[in-house]
Amino acid sequence: MPDDAAPESRSARRRVPSAPSLLVTLDATRDEPLHHQVYADIRDAILSGRIAARSQLPSTRLLASELRISRTTVSLAFDQLRAEGFLEARERGGTFVAATIPDRVLSAGPHPPSRPSAQGRVAARSRPVSSVAAPSRRGAALASLTTPAMLHSGLQPRAFRTGVPALDAFPHAVWGQIAARLWRRAPRALLAYGVPNGYEPLRRAIADYLEVSRGARCTHEQVIIVGGSQEALYLAAQLLIEAGDTAWIENPGYQGARNALAAAGARIIGIPLDGEGLDLAQGLRLAPNARIAYITPSHQYPLGVTMTIGRRLAVLEWARRAGAWILEDDYDSEFRYTSRPLPSLQGLDAGKGDREARVIYVGSFSKTLFPSLRIGFLVVPSALVDAFAAARAVIDRQSPTVDQAVLAEFIVEGHFMRHLRRMRALYAE
Repeated sequence: MPDDAAPESRSARRRVPSAPSLLVTLDATRDEPLHHQVYADIRDAILSGRIAARSQLPSTRLLASELRISRTTVSLAFDQLRAEGFLEARERGGTFVAATIPDRVLSAGPHPPSRPSAQGRVAARSRPVSSVAAPSRRGAALASLTTPAMLHSGLQPRAFRTGVPALDAFPHAVWGQIAARLWRRAPRALLAYGVPNGYEPLRRAIADYLEVSRGARCTHEQVIIVGGSQEALYLAAQLLIEAGDTAWIENPGYQGARNALAAAGARIIGIPLDGEGLDLAQGLRLAPNARIAYITPSHQYPLGVTMTIGRRLAVLEWARRAGAWILEDDYDSEFRYTSRPLPSLQGLDAGKGDREARVIYVGSFSKTLFPSLRIGFLVVPSALVDAFAAARAVIDRQSPTVDQAVLAEFIVEGHFMRHLRRMRALYAE
């Protein structure tokens, strides 16, 4: 062969597509980054045995040229494959499929693809969804109630974020000292399983606090500790209503309550508000046979209306007459710009006698202390205590006992009330 033909022959050989490039199918219309598409297809080819162990892969430059993408894109894919042990680099020797991938994996048949090929996407349109990949109809309905914003909200700073207290003003040192003291003596009871309705000293502290600050009438036996107010609402909805029952909810109102009631199969009816709170006359007109009503009487969310004493008594009378339940969400009654808060509905309701009680009181420490504490509580009529405790055990066994113990000490030693006074002054300023 003439010497001047050699360069052309080498160039021709370089233009022959490499095996890995034939196994990679890129789709620029997908949200998936190109480097991850390259990574996924080569990984699947290795796992399925289409690229054998110890095989040499083309250089990143050659593969990028054949796929008509950036060399950096291919390098990112190779870096990930090396990090996961699929590839290994040999000094001055190139990149090879790792020899240590077990033969049983390579011969186990095709690995489920990370993304379908073009042909697979067309075929998938005509196939029914696999029952393995899809939840039940009830599960799908439940999943649809949660928005991406709820799942990924986090606590990134932004103006006017609702429901987040001044975390920088929380007495971290005091809380840490109480926790350290408890851990030093670490009684066995704090490390073992607890009772589903909650750590008794905390339930006593909450009952005492509610009696003084909210005019509640309850014993510690009626207090059920849960993992925040959302779990409290979910638990109450599951226990108190049947699928198809009608539920009143303030309009506008709290989406989390709407979700909890909808998850129990309730038919949601939004009730407008007026200057006195929930418009009872509108509720009776729109859905006279409601089984449950969710209200935020002390500080309506999100409009801020305080339900008047006359409207409170009227709503209680309606509930007793209709045999309906009231979910009273007292999420931040501690914070007011003027005057003391009106007594809770639960206190007014319990004054008629526990036999006729229709109010389920829901409270939380997320707005007063910090949201990640995930300790909330219910106050339920005595006749429902056993049912709520049993359901609590099924759903989530118990809240962390050590956290409950720290909170109990924080309240009993007076730190909670001092913190509230400081926060009232801070927020008023």
